[in-house]
Parts: sequence; C-alpha cells; structure tokens
Amino acid sequence: MRRTKNLLIVVNLLIWCLACAVGPNYKRPTVPTPPEYRGVPPDQAGKTEATSFGTEKWWDAFPDEALRDLIHTALEQNYDVRIAAARILEARAQLGITRADQLPTITAGVSGVNEKLSRTAGVPSVETSASQVSASLAWELDFWGKFRRATESARASLLSQEWARKQVISSLVSDVASAYFELRELDLELEISQRTLATRKDSLKLTQTLADGGATSMLDVRQAEQLVYAASEAIPDTERRIEQQENFVSILLGKNPQAIARGKQLVEQPHALEVPAGIPSSLLERRPDVLQAEEQLVAANAQIGVAKADFFPQISLTASGGYQSSALTSLFTGPAGFWNFGGNAIQPVFEGGRIRSRVRLAEARTQEATLFYQQTVQHAFRDVSDALVGYRKNQEFRIQQEQLTHSAEEATKLSNLRYKGGATSYLEVLDSDSRYFTAQLGLAQSDLNELLSFVELYRALGGGWE
Repeated sequence: MRRTKNLLIVVNLLIWCLACAVGPNYKRPTVPTPPEYRGVPPDQAGKTEATSFGTEKWWDAFPDEALRDLIHTALEQNYDVRIAAARILEARAQLGITRADQLPTITAGVSGVNEKLSRTAGVPSVETSASQVSASLAWELDFWGKFRRATESARASLLSQEWARKQVISSLVSDVASAYFELRELDLELEISQRTLATRKDSLKLTQTLADGGATSMLDVRQAEQLVYAASEAIPDTERRIEQQENFVSILLGKNPQAIARGKQLVEQPHALEVPAGIPSSLLERRPDVLQAEEQLVAANAQIGVAKADFFPQISLTASGGYQSSALTSLFTGPAGFWNFGGNAIQPVFEGGRIRSRVRLAEARTQEATLFYQQTVQHAFRDVSDALVGYRKNQEFRIQQEQLTHSAEEATKLSNLRYKGGATSYLEVLDSDSRYFTAQLGLAQSDLNELLSFVELYRALGGGWE
C-alpha cells in the first residue's frame, strides 16, 4: 500500500508538472474604444446600430454582374492571394514541426555483418557473423512547458497568416471594385468628350456657313475650331488612360493585359446613401489586420515562456532494446535480447547572462507587438471615421456639382441662342461651352469619388473577406 501510495504521488506530481507552463498567459491589451465613430451623420448621432455594413457579403455590396465576375476571377487567380495561401501552408507545416517536439522520438534499426579473417601463420581462417535488431527512444519531458509554449506561438503564427490572407482578400475586393469604377469613369469621360466633339463640329459648320454668308467673321470660325480641337485632344488621352486602366485590372485578376468586360454605367451603380457603421468595439473582432496583429502578439507572448523554460533543468528519458546474435536462426531466442533505460537532467549553471537576455528579448518583442496591436486598432478607427466623413462629404459635393453642371448647360444653351440672334459674340459661346465641358467632367469625377468612398467605407469596416 505504501509503495502504491508513493507511486500515485509521483504520478500526480508528474501530471501537475506537465500541466503547468512557465511564462505569462495571454491577455488582450486594453484599448480605448469610442462609443461611436466620428464622422457619423448628425442625424444618426447617438443611434448606433449593431449591424455593420462590413458584415454584408461583397456580392451584395457590389451588385453589378460584371464587377462580381471580375472579383470572383481575382479571388481565384490573383497572385497575392495565392502567395498568402502558400504562407499558410508554410505556417501549418511549421506548427507540425514544433508540435512534434512534445512527443518522444523512436527509431528502429536492423544490421547484419559477416566477416572472414584470412589464415595466418599458426592461426586458422575464421568466419564470423552478427545480426542485430534494435529500437531506441529519446524523450525530453516538457516539465516547464517550453515545447507547449513554442506550439502555442506556432499556432498563433498560423492564425496570423490566415488573417493575413483574409486581409489580402479584403483589400483585393476593394481594389478591384475601385479600379472597375475608375474604368467606368474613364468610359464616361470618353463618352462626354465624343458627344461634345460631335456638338462642337455641328457648331463649327454653322459658324462657317455664317462666315461664308458674311453674317460673322473668321474670328468666330477660329474660336469654334478651338472648341473642336479641345474636345478632340481629350479623346486620345482618355483612350490611353482607359487601356492602361484595363491593364491594371487585368493584373489584379492574375491575367496578362487584356480588354475588360463592362456592366452598368458609372451613374447607374447602386449604392445606399446611408450605410450603418455598427458598434466600434465590434471592429476589433472583424478587421483582418487587427486580428492578425493580435495573433502576432499571442505568438510573441508565448515566446516569453519558451525563453524562461531555459532557466530550469532539461529532463530527458532514453531507452533502447533489441536482439543480437551470431546466428540468424537464434536471433529472437535465448540470451540474445538486450535493453537499457536511463534518464538525465541538465541544469544551466553559468551562461554569461544569455538566458536572461533571451527572456528580455522576448519581453521586448511582446511589448513591441502590444504597441503595434494598439496602433493598428487606432488606425482602424481612423479609417472608418475618414471613410464615413469622406462618403458623406463626397455626396454633398456631387449634389453641388450636379447643380453646377445643370447651370453650365443652361448657360451654354442661352449663349448659343444669343449668338444665333446676333446679340453677342462667339467669345461668349466659347467661354460657356468650355465651362460646361469642364463641369461635365467634374461631375463624372464627383460620381467616381462618391463610389470610391463607398468602397473605402466597406473595406474600413472589415468587409469583403468572407
């Protein structure tokens, strides 16, 4: 009974030692979280909704079928996404390597030797043979949790790479949507230029007819030509930008430069005028870059335990056994068996401060990772606030630009009527038409800026990776 009791005490002590691990357990750092985002429209202040626009699936956020197809292709073929996936495989393999350190190493071997010594003076020829089958075990017991902490760090690194891939996906969805909207804006610019060129050519013909009849001077003809040339020069430059933008989109898709399919016009792209931002604290559980930074912190924190474990003895068990015989037929019989079992403990005595410096290094890296995590959270809150105010103000700007364009259009019509009626010179037509052309291009740019702010708000809220 006493022997059994002592054995139970030893077993319980071993279980307790194997269950503990030196080093601090991870605890999420405190980060100040605002009650609501800055930039929320005044009429929504104090009315924070739990639902966030970032939780919406990307195919619902961007309903243009052509854009959906482009994003789907990019997620399958984009090289950044594929590189991120390869890094996950690397991290998963590294986790397997690190986790294997907790287990014993067992090896087995078979050997056979047949030797013949030649006859010498007075000594007859001798022939010997030996066969052996053996197995050995080596196991460093993880009393202090060194290998468990290393596995914890490797597992966190794997999760960090998985979140890094999701961050790449989120950025890719936003990049493809933004590039597509920019392409559609260039298409609209080209359409405006071509439409303006056709109108100005008709105006030039009319002015030329009036000049031929003596109703106006050649100065008006030259001014009308200036309007035609101004519209003409904008077309090849816009076409250049369109083709280059198509090349950029092609690279995002993981393809060689090629033409890009179009869907809805820029002004037809559906997007809600008001989008819910959600609760700021939920951003910490959704933004891939924030979660990636947190897993990096977990990995760094676990390395403190790995470093501290070197202060304690390394306890190892070794064992081997097998059979050895000069006759193969009696290899597994009789006295052919052998075995041995042992253990050792190695305690660092003098390391010149190396272990202590490793602990300090791990602690410093953890502190750095903590600050980086807190900084990432702050940047996330800023991204959302910037996107909210940007989306709202770009809407207001677009409304004013629409009014400006409408006013410029009416002024152009009046100028043409006054010119045809002989009440003014062609210089007034030149000025008003130039202002109208500029206003149309400005309106196209304001429509684009509103959509780009919409995309940026979706990305800032952590949307696109699901």
